[in-house]
Amino acid sequence: QVHLVESGGGSVQAGGSLRLSCAASGSIFSINAMAWHRQAPGKQRELVAIIRSGGGTDYADSVRGRFTISRDNAKNTVYLQMNSLKPEDTAVYLCNADATLTSRARTSSWGQGTQVTVSP
Repeated sequence: QVHLVESGGGSVQAGGSLRLSCAASGSIFSINAMAWHRQAPGKQRELVAIIRSGGGTDYADSVRGRFTISRDNAKNTVYLQMNSLKPEDTAVYLCNADATLTSRARTSSWGQGTQVTVSP
């Protein structure tokens, strides 16, 4: 299995910045993609950003140009740099890893989530 540990959430005023981290550990052979999703109260979970093994990235339209996803392959860690934060970015941010295990089984794992709160 893959264990994900997120950090870096918190409270910030609109216009501020936060950097989230997510470290993956376990019986990992390779990580195919890592992504950040978010879920606000009363809303569906949405994909915020994804980075694939080749380095390709995609972003939700609502965060493109403000958020940057990056990855340290040696540490199996993904980062989300969030700039120009808005109150509507307030949500629980969850890390997801699509990984191939040493058993060659493929698995999708989720972290416990980290709260991001942006005040006006």
